[in-house]
Amino acid sequence: MSLDRLHSILSQAIAAGVLPADAMLEQGENRPWPVVVLIAIGAWLAAIPLLIVTALLMGDFVTHEVAGPYVVGAPLVLAAVCLLRKRHLALFVEQLAIPTLLVGCGVLGFGFFEHWPSAAASLAMALLVISIIWAIEKSWLRVLLGATAAVFVGMACWIALHDWESIYRTKSLSFWWTLHGLLLFWLFALCLQRVLLHNGSAAIAAAIEAASSGWVLVLIVGLALWSGMTFLVGASFGELFRELDVAHAVQNPSFLSIISVLFAAAAAGYLAYFWAALRQPWCCGVALVLVGLAALMPSLGAVLLVLAVAAATTRWRIASAAGLAAAWIIGAFYYQLNLSLAYKALLLMSAGAVLGGLAWIAPRQQATVAAAGRAGWTPQKLNVGISAALLSTLLVLNIGIWQKEQLIAKGEPVYVALMPVDPRSLMQGDFMRLNYEIPNEITESLDGLLLKERPYVVAKRDEKRIATVLRLDKDLPLAADEFRIQLSPQDGRWVLVSDAWFFKEGEAARWSVAKYAEFRVDKNGKALLLGLRGANLQPL
Repeated sequence: MSLDRLHSILSQAIAAGVLPADAMLEQGENRPWPVVVLIAIGAWLAAIPLLIVTALLMGDFVTHEVAGPYVVGAPLVLAAVCLLRKRHLALFVEQLAIPTLLVGCGVLGFGFFEHWPSAAASLAMALLVISIIWAIEKSWLRVLLGATAAVFVGMACWIALHDWESIYRTKSLSFWWTLHGLLLFWLFALCLQRVLLHNGSAAIAAAIEAASSGWVLVLIVGLALWSGMTFLVGASFGELFRELDVAHAVQNPSFLSIISVLFAAAAAGYLAYFWAALRQPWCCGVALVLVGLAALMPSLGAVLLVLAVAAATTRWRIASAAGLAAAWIIGAFYYQLNLSLAYKALLLMSAGAVLGGLAWIAPRQQATVAAAGRAGWTPQKLNVGISAALLSTLLVLNIGIWQKEQLIAKGEPVYVALMPVDPRSLMQGDFMRLNYEIPNEITESLDGLLLKERPYVVAKRDEKRIATVLRLDKDLPLAADEFRIQLSPQDGRWVLVSDAWFFKEGEAARWSVAKYAEFRVDKNGKALLLGLRGANLQPL
């Protein structure tokens, strides 16, 4: 926020009687950020040897004595908090206090989890973090501590709900309840903050604001992770999702959908209450679409409620994070294997069509039209531009389709033997992983190479048109039974055209017996994967 904006807010607050007449902005230190970074790095480097020496001197006492973690950890935390409470603290000393605080909390946490039950230890750590939030006044540190408190409270709730896992045979349900419990805590904190502001307790309200920001960010991330992998983005976290046994892997109880719908409806009502401009029929249509999606995505309702509350209270960063989480959750709907792919595609396409229609009939803002007119872009010109872009897109797509059809019609059929792959990766969703018989020396020579052009390999065909890859192409003359074939980049390696074969749901048994990949190859070496064949080259 700019300094002029802060002065304007201060003047309005004084005029409204919220602040006294002599209130003024406190002048903070003006440090160039390179200086801050260098001093911080120096402080952390100086703190590391100190912490190592402390661990060597006190390590046995902490690990073998019952009172050891508390005798060592408590003074470290108190010393760090006392330093961080000072208003005008040298940056170097501040950066020394932060690792001291982390080490002190870590030592106390070791004692809690070593001597107490896990749920009680998590609650104790959460209370410790909350007390530190209360004691210090640095907003950025309060945000981080608020996120930490959310993690420990979530751990305590998750452990307390552990017995539910045996009832529903899934870890995801207790995780879902934990996240929605954190949501209720956040909403309660916002209500408490409003009460404190009305009562003049601005300092406590500021602490709640910073800590709740970190808290809700943990909540948003947790809801997105619970929903599972999303399109293209979440695949790299597959092991994490399998460990959590997330929502797309099981059929969830129906009451999760009911609660999600209630939260989504509450979000729509909340926005309509605060923003009169949204009390229009087309806005109701958008709300109904989102409520319908929330019925199929049990974590979407909570995210929409966070988005609505954050937007209505002008917490735009939190609203942006909630919007990204909502997009992630909708993308994760594709991986709900309890529903057919055709049903999911039809549902999302219908929702998109309805939203598009609502956007088309929504009243256009006069300011937007006036701005477009001043820029020389009339509605007629915009329609022409959109039509031209659509036609250009269709032209490019149809040219690509025509090229592939020509390759299928005129290319020479070639069959390449398939090698078995790791059974854990054979079937993933609705495609089969392909692995071709390519000599190791070829794959090793191309491993990690970034080439300006796609490489080619030389292969030899027999009387059955079964190809055997021989070597990399080095522009040498080819024998009569040899031909070139172009390689394609896939996941950081070079393969023949594609390393996956996609098929309809329910046809895994049909394609699992494949032994050969069928290609069409033209005289220039360009190839297209056409299908899979059985052991005797029979079509599958």
